[in-house]
Amino acid sequence: MSRKRKKMTIEEPAESPKVDLTEQIKSAAEGLWYISETDAEIFPFTGSKADAVTKENLLSQIGKPPDTPVEERGFDEIFARFLRIEDWYGDEEKATAEKFAALKNLLAANLSDLKVFKVGQIELDVYFVGLDANGNLAGIQTKAVET
Repeated sequence: MSRKRKKMTIEEPAESPKVDLTEQIKSAAEGLWYISETDAEIFPFTGSKADAVTKENLLSQIGKPPDTPVEERGFDEIFARFLRIEDWYGDEEKATAEKFAALKNLLAANLSDLKVFKVGQIELDVYFVGLDANGNLAGIQTKAVET
């Protein structure tokens, strides 16, 4: 009489799910506002595959014509005004600057070739974008009014 062996499998413990970059950005940007002549909420931007971070690739992915006015700005240059802490700042302003610093660090740690594009005239769509690990455009977007 032969004995049948029952195959036992040992289940590995489930890994804690990785929070995807979009959710991390959403969380980091919560409560932050882009200040221009109007205040606008900041939220994640998720694009698709791109060979480089260019205004042409961005315009194509956001469905704007190639001749749409676009101003390219430096990532660090634009973020600098949100990170500055003045000696007269109260706790709330300091906390906001620290939250902007955390958002900047999150973007810089997860995206390469970061750039800022201001799309349009007067009422602008503003994109802080880079390439993620999969070669997709990603970052944050907001609005601004500049007259």
